[in-house]
Parts: sequence; C-alpha cells; structure tokens
Amino acid sequence: MDSEALRKYSALHPKPAGLTLQYGTAGFRTKAEQLDHIVFRMGLLAILRSKAMTATIGIMVTASHNPEEDNGVKLVDPLGEMLHPSWEEYATQLANAEEQELHKVITEICQKAAVNLHKDASVFIGRDTRPSSKKLSQSVIDGIQVLGGQYHDYGLVTTPQLHYMVCCQNTQGQYGKATLEGYYEKLSKAFMELIKQSHCSGESQRHLKIDCANGIGALKLSEMKPYFPQEVLIHIYNDGTKEKLNHLCGADFVKVHQKPPGGLDMKPNERCCSFDGDADRIVYYYKDTAGQFHLIDGDKIATLISVFLKELIAKVKQNFKMAVVQTAYANGNSTRYLQETLKVPVHCVKTGVKHLHHKAQEFDVGVYFEANGHGTVLFSKAAETKIRQLVKEEKDEEKREAAKVLENMIDLINQTVGDAVSDMLVIEAILALKGLTVQQWDALYTDLPNRLLKVQVADRRVIDTTDAERRALTPPGLQEKIDALVKKYKLSRAFVRPSGTEDVVRIYAEADTQENADALAHEVSLAVFHLAGGKGAPPQP
Repeated sequence: MDSEALRKYSALHPKPAGLTLQYGTAGFRTKAEQLDHIVFRMGLLAILRSKAMTATIGIMVTASHNPEEDNGVKLVDPLGEMLHPSWEEYATQLANAEEQELHKVITEICQKAAVNLHKDASVFIGRDTRPSSKKLSQSVIDGIQVLGGQYHDYGLVTTPQLHYMVCCQNTQGQYGKATLEGYYEKLSKAFMELIKQSHCSGESQRHLKIDCANGIGALKLSEMKPYFPQEVLIHIYNDGTKEKLNHLCGADFVKVHQKPPGGLDMKPNERCCSFDGDADRIVYYYKDTAGQFHLIDGDKIATLISVFLKELIAKVKQNFKMAVVQTAYANGNSTRYLQETLKVPVHCVKTGVKHLHHKAQEFDVGVYFEANGHGTVLFSKAAETKIRQLVKEEKDEEKREAAKVLENMIDLINQTVGDAVSDMLVIEAILALKGLTVQQWDALYTDLPNRLLKVQVADRRVIDTTDAERRALTPPGLQEKIDALVKKYKLSRAFVRPSGTEDVVRIYAEADTQENADALAHEVSLAVFHLAGGKGAPPQP
C-alpha cells in the first residue's frame, strides 16, 4: 500500500471535524456536502472487499427516496446482495477514522479480514440523478485508484441495475450479461414470452401510468421502451425534466401520505404506480368512480405474486417449499389471507431488507416484500434447475406450459434485490395472464385500518425489542402497557421499535376501524413518551 499516495489523496477529501456517521441498512446517508470523504473511503473499502472475496464489488451513489439535497453510498457484495454485516463495521470504522489514522485502520481491516493486498481487485460504480452524484462518484474513483484497483463506471443506473451487473459479472455471465443492454434484453424477452400467453381484454388493461419520482427510473424506462412491443403502453410522469427528485412524488410519498403524487393526472379506475428515487421500490394505486384513493402496497404485491406462483407450483406437481417473508409492519389482514386462505406459510423477521432476503433464501420459492414496496422473489438453485429441466423434458403439456411460465418468471424477476422495473413487469404480466383488473387485485382482501406515528426520545437505545420487533423488552412496563391498550380494541395489534437512524421511536397500530387505530396509536405514543424518555411536549391526538 502506497502510504504517500493515501496521505496525498486523503488530504483532497478531508473529513469534517467532529462528524461521525454509521453504515446502516441503506449504507451511509446524509447531506451531500458531508459525504466527500466518506465516498472516497468507500472506494478504498470496496477494493479491500474485492481482494478479500476475489470478486467484483459494487458501489452505488444514491440516497433513494431522501430529498435531492441528500446523498449516500452503499456497497454491493459479489452476488448482488447487501454488504456483509461484519464489513458494515469496517465501513463505519474507516468512515470515522481521523486522517492520520487511515493507514492504521486499513492495515487492521486487512489483518482482521485476511485481505491479501497483492490480489487483483475490481469495482463497478453506479450513481443516481442527484446534482451531487457525479462529483461524489469521482471521489469513489480516487479511492479505488489509491489502492490500485480496476473499475468500470456505469454512470447513471438504477440501484437494482448495479446489483444485477455485479451478480452477472461474478457468475461469469450465468445470471446474464453485465451490460444495460443485457438487462433490458433479458427482462423484455421474459416479459414478452409471458404476455404472449395472455388473453388480455381490451386496450385499457394495457395502459399504465408511472410516476418516476423525478429520478433515474424515468431515464432507464425510456431507454427500455424500444425493447417492448407496441401493445405495452406505459406512460411516464415526473421524469425529472421539471421538478426536484422525490418532491411530492415517488413511492415513499404515496405510501406515507396515502394520496396520489403531484404531476400525475388520475382518471377513475386507471392503473398507476410509483417508483422511488433510485427505482428499487414500487407501489400501485387507483381512484374509484367515487374519487376514493386506493393504495396497493408491498403486502398486496406479495399476495398477488404468491397467488400466481402457488397455482403454477400446483400445476407442475413439484414439492417445492414456498413461503412469504414479512416484517411486523405487514398488514394483519394480508398475513391472515396468506396463511388461512392461500395456505402459504408466513415468516416474520426484523425490519430491513437484508433480514427478509436472508430468510427468503431458506425456501425453494421465497417471496418477500416490505409494506413500502421493496421486495422480490428468490428461487433456490434446485428449484430453478428442476423448472428448466421440466421445460425441456416434460411430456405432459399442462405441466410443461406451467414450467415455461415459471421459467420466464425466474428470468423476469431480479433476484439480487427489489427492483421497481422488474417488479412492475412481473405484476403487469400476472394481471394480464390472470385477466385481473386493478380493482379485482385490490379486492383479494381489505387492509385493516392502521396508523404510523413517531415519538422523539432522548435516547432511542432505551427501547430493546424481541420477536421480530413485535414486543418490547425494555423499558420495564412498556410492553405490559401496550398489551393492556391492545385489549381495548377489536382485531388490534400495536408495536414500537427504535429508528435505525435518529432518536425517534416508531409506533404502528391497527384495529377494526380507522378511529380505533388512531386512538390506539395515540395511547401507545403517550406510553412511549412517559416510559421511554420522550422529548418536548407529550404527543397530541
């Protein structure tokens, strides 16, 4: 390691005094002007990770659904998955080291993680459309070059596209070609094969309005349009030419505010969807003839996909283990529908994509979605091999055709991470094949009314949880109080969990009516305020 080059380049990317940041589920995220030293150092870390794994590592510069002034950076592991938790700690150490300690910290990481600095290293870089992203990705390159690594800069891509490229590269092309063209070709081919078999009723079924959050999704969907046949009628809104990224639009805005985005004119019963800023989340929605807004979130997306896959698995007569993975935020009625009506096992894990992804890997077919619209489907190697074999060798026509649909689904789904473009095509294909309208999909089950609140506290660490964050262990007396409050309302449940990023406690409550859900959420927020060290004035109803 050239300590002189490290010292020289590090001085060009100085760390602001007193700033400490932590690598979380979404990597590092903060105001863009505070990130220069962080992204430079993540360039260094990506090289160390690449040498440790003897594989290509990805670096994505994005802050997803955050305001345009923010930015962030996260690393992508060899198979397109999130960075390994043990390396999240190294990322935090490296980011917060004082300049004179950098060399020492890098040496320590090399020792702990058995990194051989003489090995080759390569990194793939991508960025979103934020004004600050280009300069920050240049700082990443500085970090890579200090440690003498190779890199390929993909420039403007969605986060899931970068995950996809990294996976393609490290599977020697087995997962696909590590180019944007390769991504567009693989997805569009699988999609077209699927809709060929649909008996789609009328043109209105094929129209879809897409709010792209004024972000990267609009650019990439426009690039992908020529790969689709004429029948696919997608209309792009909030394409970034007029307004700011994520401003009053995007999947997060629609989910949180339960209303349509600005910049998109909705007519009754039109099918619409929203991507988030880096196109890894999607939610659907429509307005009924009475003008009432209906949100179709990640829970309902997971349910639609599960209904479809379960039917196909039954047709191919294979004993595949299928399950749906949710978090505590999943609506209670979605869990009931999956378990009781569909008879699909449901597993609850801690909030955070990495926990869902990890659990879903335990099954032949693992469907996971967070309520916010981030999710995908994972197929085990054994299941995928069996399905592809049935397509080639099965004599029974019905079984072979069902296997063919499953094979195209495997190719259409981005198994590395939640991908709004891929998820949208999966949903559109299923609706076409099943001849479902958006209203019929919505009617699979009715969501229980719910409410999300947050309470500011002096220190979020006073709350410790168990049972996939559904029960509070500390502070003493809080869980007993919540249990007593829940008993007052029908079909109700509530839980509290500390935020991963700020001194805030998040509260979720659901009940048989909106009035009761609101009342329960408020009473739980008061309990948190009094028992967990609330700040400022007590919460008002």
